[in-house]
Amino acid sequence: MNFESILLPGIDPKRPLVISGPCSAETEEQVMATATQIAANGIKIFRAGVWKPRTKPGGFEGVGSEALKWLQRVKRETGMYTAVEVATEKHVYEALKFGVDILWIGARTTANPFAVQEIADTLRGVDIPVLIKNPVNPDVELWVGALERLYNAGITRLGAIHRGFSSADKNVYRNIPQWHIPIELRRRFRDLPLICDPSHIGGKRNLILKISQQAMDLNFDGLIIESHIAPDEAWSDSAQQVTPLALKEILASLIIRDTVQTTEDLSVLRGQIDEIDNSLLELLSKRMRVSREIGQYKLEHGMPVLQTVRYDEILKDRAEQGEKMDMSGEFVKKVLENIHEESVRQQLVIMEKAGK
Repeated sequence: MNFESILLPGIDPKRPLVISGPCSAETEEQVMATATQIAANGIKIFRAGVWKPRTKPGGFEGVGSEALKWLQRVKRETGMYTAVEVATEKHVYEALKFGVDILWIGARTTANPFAVQEIADTLRGVDIPVLIKNPVNPDVELWVGALERLYNAGITRLGAIHRGFSSADKNVYRNIPQWHIPIELRRRFRDLPLICDPSHIGGKRNLILKISQQAMDLNFDGLIIESHIAPDEAWSDSAQQVTPLALKEILASLIIRDTVQTTEDLSVLRGQIDEIDNSLLELLSKRMRVSREIGQYKLEHGMPVLQTVRYDEILKDRAEQGEKMDMSGEFVKKVLENIHEESVRQQLVIMEKAGK
């Protein structure tokens, strides 16, 4: 696929491209106050949620088309471009009718090929930048499929937004970054603009700077950060939004490395190591959870914690497997011995608690 630039007239091509605004357009006053301060910081693209797809019914689901009039006023009075999320044919028609400049497709919509195809068909023949968020589950093929559907409809001004992936396990992030997935997307489509959404990855405003810096170190092209005039009073996702002043400080703190990154660039390689280490810890956490469930089963069935035969089989099998994967069998054995020791400790805790 050959992509055209998503940059609009007057947008500085220097990294990072910044898109900012509130999670939701709540009132005209809130939208204008936030937009005015963001524009004063030099940001050229204003985002706001008009239609809000919520996980469960009953939450604030957006003002709807009425808010598009407020975005028109933002354009008129601040000179900023506007960007909104669309999920249906009606959303697309409404956004285009009110002169929205950039559309994005949300994670839940990307996960639904029928919805993506509907949007693609509606946009056929329209020249407008479209940004596609990764699907909620870590599936690069589903992400690629969404891009292909838009591209096949004649939309060539495409970009991707990385907002992390949902997980049922406890984690410091709202959505686990799994940086290797957008890195794989970039490997396949080297000229595809990549934008990071640290607000949704972190879920907490104190994580936004760290995640934004990681994205810059991984050579992302831009950031989409949620900013609200009064974040604690926001009607949706209050914890992950920052004030326009805090946004200014975050952007000023970023270190932008403009050197051409190659396989020899340590910032990229170290970023991959950090991501792999995080994945290892997450997998170990899952393994310990299963070990605790096994410990509970042993307790209920009067079984001892240590199962020597099973342990010996694991050590032998995994060491052989490790050697086939270009690792020392002794190294793999040491790693597994430590993992097993922690598993036994956690199962003993279950036994001890039951004995009290």
